[in-house]
Amino acid sequence: MFKTNQNKKNDLGKFLSWILRHGALKEGIPVGVDGFVSVNNLLEHKFVQGRFTERDIIEVVETDEKGRFALRLNENSLDIRANQGHSLNHIQELDLKPITSPINVTCVIHGTFLKNWEKIKSEGLHRMGRNHIHFSQDRPDCNKQISGLRKNSEIFIYINLEAALASGLKFFCSANGVILCPGNQKGFIEPIFFEKVCRSDGSLLKF
Repeated sequence: MFKTNQNKKNDLGKFLSWILRHGALKEGIPVGVDGFVSVNNLLEHKFVQGRFTERDIIEVVETDEKGRFALRLNENSLDIRANQGHSLNHIQELDLKPITSPINVTCVIHGTFLKNWEKIKSEGLHRMGRNHIHFSQDRPDCNKQISGLRKNSEIFIYINLEAALASGLKFFCSANGVILCPGNQKGFIEPIFFEKVCRSDGSLLKF
């Protein structure tokens, strides 16, 4: 189906991101503590019903360049989950590897927008409604699809991972390579752990 309609594929991908990370319970869809949702239940949702098939969902998962989703085959059904980005508090993130040293991490970068900078500069990064703050290990100028970084980010905040780890902040690497941090007790990574901040054109911002 999607080979002739990329827009429908994008629509399904956005829906899956939202429903699996944030909206399943609100929409009356059971979700396990491991974050998995039955594909059969998704196919009965009003957005999906009659528009998409199980094969469509599988194709979105298999072709997603950011590796946002995972599938699990049970005896009687196929399940799907988001690899990270949940705001549902009861979900236990799977396959998160603790990062205990900066040695094997090239960089830790968070992308955001200029309108947020003044608040971030004074308060730090906050996980907001999610369970973690998301970071990429890839620089924004690399020639590949980047996980953990918005394509349209206007500023990029580099974290001093060594100092952050030394302070007691916890960092993890997800199954698709996104770096996650829950922040401090209030959910923040303070500006003292910013290594540098630059615009999309490479110019530096003061903080």
